[in-house]
Amino acid sequence: MLWRKRENVAKNTLTLMGSIQPLSGPVNAEAFPALPNTDILNDMRKTLVVPVLIAGTITSCATLQQFTALRSVDFQLDRVADVQVAGIDAFRVSTYSDLNLMDAARVGAAIARRELPLVFQLHVRAENPSDNPVTARLMRLQWTLLLDDTETISGLIDQELELPPGQPRDIPVNISLDMFDFFERSGPDLFNLALNLMGVGEEPSQVALRAVPTVNTALGPISYPQPITIVDQRVGGR
Repeated sequence: MLWRKRENVAKNTLTLMGSIQPLSGPVNAEAFPALPNTDILNDMRKTLVVPVLIAGTITSCATLQQFTALRSVDFQLDRVADVQVAGIDAFRVSTYSDLNLMDAARVGAAIARRELPLVFQLHVRAENPSDNPVTARLMRLQWTLLLDDTETISGLIDQELELPPGQPRDIPVNISLDMFDFFERSGPDLFNLALNLMGVGEEPSQVALRAVPTVNTALGPISYPQPITIVDQRVGGR
């Protein structure tokens, strides 16, 4: 019985193989799907590349405009406010000798500890020229304060500021430092220097702000490669 089953399977296999006929005559090409035309593929590539190039050019132009706009902005030292030297209101005196007994004792105690804290708010005026057609966008500003050409503290203004053409903007910078950390002078001389730097003393002094602006562009935040001096002005000297 098993032998007969195997014989039937063999016969069926031979019959199936015998029904397969080799191809003869020409092949009908329409029976097979055609490959895409090479010229069509090239045209498609060109169609895709051109808009990408145009978009990249537009983005680059927008980025350049933002850089140019910020380069045109005029930064100046406007004023200082809320000035305190060792906790004393600096606008009440012009020199160390103007201190009353109570204030002199307070400043003297600070000097004895080799401390003379100077705290104030520096106001920077930023103005985009009215003939500039582009609004400048300052994203953040890294800064270093220079007092009489002496590098002191550094900080960061981390907020976006729009500068429309012809509209001045005020940028407040909070400053806090110890004069003894940066100057080798006697206590009274340091006190007078602090007053001069704040524009309330009798001798002129130089205040400068060296900064690295970061511009918000179509390509993302981009920082200037080199610091620029945006504030450089002599103050004081009544």
